[in-house]
Amino acid sequence: MRFTLTYDGPLSPTGSPRHKMDIRRQLHRQLAELWTHEPLKNMRNAAEPDGAHFENVGGYGFTSVVHDVFKLRAELDVLLLREAAAAGGVLSNADIDNQLKTLFDALSCPRQSQQVPEGWQPGDTERPLHCLLQDDRYITRVNVESERWLDAPDRQHVRLFIRVRVTNAYPTYGSAVLGT
Repeated sequence: MRFTLTYDGPLSPTGSPRHKMDIRRQLHRQLAELWTHEPLKNMRNAAEPDGAHFENVGGYGFTSVVHDVFKLRAELDVLLLREAAAAGGVLSNADIDNQLKTLFDALSCPRQSQQVPEGWQPGDTERPLHCLLQDDRYITRVNVESERWLDAPDRQHVRLFIRVRVTNAYPTYGSAVLGT
């Protein structure tokens, strides 16, 4: 299964729980839509409170596409558009490694209650909140390309295109249903 997620906003190298949740919330809408299409459409109950892809963290519900239940993994191709990008200079910004760590954390379900921002409440359409990954350890390959964003609103603002390829660690019935 292949699809592309987009993110447009700040990407802090010191991502706080609130910042990561803001990124999750922007990606949630896209991932919730993904669950309405084949092959996930047939597995919607897996994302419900008693389903295999549901996580309860700090009293809040989260669900993920890439989950260990079906031994799924993710390969990511990230196009990072930012004001500071130099031609051919992925490493020209010393914070890119920390920005990517913030992104990977935000692509994942929170694992502990302290990763859910204090006072955060999901919106009516965010129950559960859809994430890409159960855990970022299920990322098996990453390719990052950085380019200059000519009309970026400011230095902290980025535009991301995240091409996702869901694969299986080894064949299971569930991964066969997903066509991986």
